[in-house]
Amino acid sequence: MPKFRKKSIEIEAHQWFGNGDHPNDGCIAGKITEGLVVRRYRRPDIPGTNTCILCGYLMHDHGWIDTLEGGHTVCPGDWIITGVKGERYPCKPDIFEMTYDEV
Repeated sequence: MPKFRKKSIEIEAHQWFGNGDHPNDGCIAGKITEGLVVRRYRRPDIPGTNTCILCGYLMHDHGWIDTLEGGHTVCPGDWIITGVKGERYPCKPDIFEMTYDEV
């Protein structure tokens, strides 16, 4: 099977812990407002009082981000990456740590 190496590019990333953490959200951290990048949690099929199987936090503590592939839940501590074409997507902290170095 062919192997590939990730191209060396610089990305912009911000770690998200709650509403207003992303600098482009347009809201004040701690206020109950809708962010422009990471919005309020959006999964009607999973109640906000449930515990997340990935991070252990209540689903009410999560965010929601629209990506090119559709919507994704954002866990507290996830990194929000802005790609080379301006697209945004979440990345788990352990994967971010293995993939990226600060420049």
